[in-house]
Amino acid sequence: MSLLTCDVCDAHERELESGELQVLTPGVFQSFGQKRIYSGRVVTIKCFEDNVLLRKTLEEPGSGKILVVDGGGSLRNALVGGNVAKLAETSGWAGLVIFGCVRDVDEINECAIGVRALAPCPVKSKKIGAGEKNVVVSFLGATIRPGDFCWVDNDGILVSTSVAPSNL
Repeated sequence: MSLLTCDVCDAHERELESGELQVLTPGVFQSFGQKRIYSGRVVTIKCFEDNVLLRKTLEEPGSGKILVVDGGGSLRNALVGGNVAKLAETSGWAGLVIFGCVRDVDEINECAIGVRALAPCPVKSKKIGAGEKNVVVSFLGATIRPGDFCWVDNDGILVSTSVAPSNL
């Protein structure tokens, strides 16, 4: 089982103060999927209202990683639906953190993964193929890099370049 975010914060007060351990702005994300507690190394995607690269990435073996998606905070369409969430589950991803929306909430809630997103939206995403993978993304008070470690639970979302389970 993953360490809880409160435990990580308590053990790393110096890193919190220095910014090496970051807390995404609380109270913004809604929780979807069956997993409420998950952690893992980060893969990043930056895309806006277009989920082609996101889906292609989730077709790759996830090996317990977390896909962090900077969708620009758009509330106009959903970047992840039930089929994409099921793909993430079967490909072995621990979960998703989406600065954007989801749809097919009942289907996502049947998946054995964790998903945090801003809100549900019934409109599907565009299929243009634009976006960037494994880039630094910044949203909700945090700068997130590929390979960072991420913890997600009911108390919040943490990311860190320097703090990982091996040094807790």
